[in-house]
Amino acid sequence: MYNINQIIKTHDILFITFDTLRYDVAKELLAQKRTPNLASVLPQSGWEIRHSPGNFTYAAHQAFFAGFLPTPITPGIHPRPFALQFQGSTTIGENTCLLQGENIVKGLAAKGYHTVCIGGVGFFNKLNPLSNVIPSMFAQSYWSRELGVTNPQSTEYQVNLAREILHKTPKNQRLFLFINISALHQPNFFYLPGAKTDTIESHAAALEYVDSQLGKLWNALRQRANTYCILCSDHGTTYGEDGYTGHRLSHPLVWTVPYAEFVLSSYK
Repeated sequence: MYNINQIIKTHDILFITFDTLRYDVAKELLAQKRTPNLASVLPQSGWEIRHSPGNFTYAAHQAFFAGFLPTPITPGIHPRPFALQFQGSTTIGENTCLLQGENIVKGLAAKGYHTVCIGGVGFFNKLNPLSNVIPSMFAQSYWSRELGVTNPQSTEYQVNLAREILHKTPKNQRLFLFINISALHQPNFFYLPGAKTDTIESHAAALEYVDSQLGKLWNALRQRANTYCILCSDHGTTYGEDGYTGHRLSHPLVWTVPYAEFVLSSYK
């Protein structure tokens, strides 16, 4: 774990959730060299296996923004990168950045960060009060149908928007950029030629598509500043295993998620 107190105010922060991405798929595609842009930035050990604090998008993200990211699967007390003032917490360590406020977004804003959300799935679409809850944490938030689950080019639009934001934000202004990648969420059958329904194979094809767009994002980040990055899934999903389909259920394929954190160095 990085000492986040040495990163705050000197690094930009990027937090990406790959909505619904399964750990087994992420690990397999990385081993098969089918996600080269992710491979170019992930630690040498690859994806870390962790447990999500929630089994669907809203629950998981509410936990994330309260400072509870996916937890290492090994037994023990695991200090967290970010935490809010919480009496009695045993997971606030010397490397934890302790923030003030009702969520870590507001806490980072108090540290001088400009906070931006690029939404993806329905809980970010701002079309009703519920789907405004998470976006309203941020100083700026974006959603359109082009960024959502029904657009096969959603990641391209999300990355292009992120690049525009990165370019427009002054380099001396520290930035917390959050992106909820929507492409892996159902429907994802259109990423697999000839497919009519969502399957584990179309899930994998969706991840390949997402990866194809990420190189442009890494390049844009490096042009600004050193960036502390957290990449993870919010939860997995099922495709008929043990009779289950979907998520919002407690199954190992749902609560087991890929996680990575690293620093992306600027070109300077």
